[in-house]
Amino acid sequence: MKRLIALACTLFITTLFGIAVTTGAADDQNADANAALASALRLADLPLEQGLAISSHEGKAISAKYELEDDDADELQLSIYTEPKDGTFAEVIIDYATGKIAKVTRITEGEDLAAARSQSKVMAQAKRSLEAATAEAVRAQGGYRAVSVIPDLRDGHPVAKVTLVNGTQWKTVYETLE
Repeated sequence: MKRLIALACTLFITTLFGIAVTTGAADDQNADANAALASALRLADLPLEQGLAISSHEGKAISAKYELEDDDADELQLSIYTEPKDGTFAEVIIDYATGKIAKVTRITEGEDLAAARSQSKVMAQAKRSLEAATAEAVRAQGGYRAVSVIPDLRDGHPVAKVTLVNGTQWKTVYETLE
């Protein structure tokens, strides 16, 4: 009986340790990804809110983010999801060096389409644009720049979840879209 209890305790502790290691590894990967993105953003002079304005030629912006593309080069890109007037969705890639639209791709399936539909529902309730909400968040957080903006509902009200960075310091703020 003591052996059984000892075995159960050993398995329990091993499981806990495994979860802690896994969680730690995920946190390390997230920290590494954030550090790489913050470093890459130093090369991009184009503010996210200006990219939102540029994308308006392709429809209403429903989310935006600077991201490192997952290909071999880990290239920085500014990706903005838009909803053209025809009821479809598109991903607009803005060239952060020139401030021009580099590519427009229709979103037609998968997780991207599900995210676009969800974001569109929130933005349908919004009275303010993501551009205005992002600009307000940046003004209120001196020295920070916007990395992403995603619409969300908080207590039934539309808000913009704005992720900001200043050097290696990250923060998330919420701006009303009403």
